[in-house]
Amino acid sequence: MQEKAEVKELIVISGKGGTGKTSVLGAFASLAENKVLCDADVDAADLYLILEPDIKERQDFQEGHKAVIDKDKCTECGICRELCRFHAISPEYEVDPIDCEGCGVCVYFCPADAIEFPLKTCGELFISDTRCGPMVHARLGIAEDNSGKLVTLTRQKAREQAKNKGLNLILTDGPPGLACPVIASITGADGVLIVTEPTLSGHHDMDRVVELARHFEIPASVCINKYDLNRNMTETIEAYARDEGLPIAGRIPFDPSFTAAMVQKQTIVEYDTSCSAAQAVRGIWEKLDSSL
Repeated sequence: MQEKAEVKELIVISGKGGTGKTSVLGAFASLAENKVLCDADVDAADLYLILEPDIKERQDFQEGHKAVIDKDKCTECGICRELCRFHAISPEYEVDPIDCEGCGVCVYFCPADAIEFPLKTCGELFISDTRCGPMVHARLGIAEDNSGKLVTLTRQKAREQAKNKGLNLILTDGPPGLACPVIASITGADGVLIVTEPTLSGHHDMDRVVELARHFEIPASVCINKYDLNRNMTETIEAYARDEGLPIAGRIPFDPSFTAAMVQKQTIVEYDTSCSAAQAVRGIWEKLDSSL
C-alpha cells in the first residue's frame, strides 16, 4: 500500500449475521500493510478467535447507573417499590440489576436516602498486539446495553493507535444488522464493504444496509460470499448493485478451507494462499486498496 497523508478507515459490514464478514476482514488483515485492526462487533466479537491477540492494555467501559439499596439505611417504607415501573425491587428490598433500567426515580424519592446510584461497568476494552498488527477490541457484558457507545469508543481508540504508531489504515469488523451499533460503526468512515450471501434474506438485508450507508453518505461496495451456491441470486444481487450505482468488489466461491482455517486459528490467506477463496479475497482487497 502506498503511504497516505491521513488515516483511512474501511468498515466491513453485512446487514445480517453469518455472511462471512469476519473471515473476509481477517483475510484483509493478512494482506494489508500499515494498519490497525478494530473489532467493533462488541456484542459478539470473534475476530480474536482467528488472530489470537496478546492483550497489552485493558480498560473498563462504564456507562449508566444501577440502583443499590443500603439495607442498613432502608426503612422498608415501600415508596421505591411503588414507584418502580420496571418491577426491579423485590419484596425483600433488593434491586434486580437486570430489571433495573437506571432511571433514578427510586433514588430521588427515597425519604431515607438509602439507595445508592453508582456508575455501572458494562464491559471491557482491549488494546492488543497480533501477528497481523495492533488490534483494538471490546466485549460488552451479558444483558448490558449502550453497545453503540462502546463501538464509538473502540473506533476512537483504534484511530489513536493508528496516529500514535504512524499507521495510515484502520480495518474494522462491524456489527451485523442495522441497529445503533452499526450506525456507530460506519459514521465518519471512508468506505464500507457489504458482505452478502446469495439468498433472499441476504439480498433483503443488504438492501437495507445500502440505504443506511447512503443516508450517511459513505461510499459502499458489495462482495458476494459463497456466490456459487446460488448463481441466479448472485446475478440478481449484482444487477441490483449496478442499478444502485454500487461497485461490485468481487465474488468469493464456497470453499471449505474457510472453516478449516478458522479451526487452525488462521485466516484463509495464511491457511492456503493458493485456494480459490484466498485468491478471490486477494483480488477484492487489491481493488479496495486502490480505491481508499
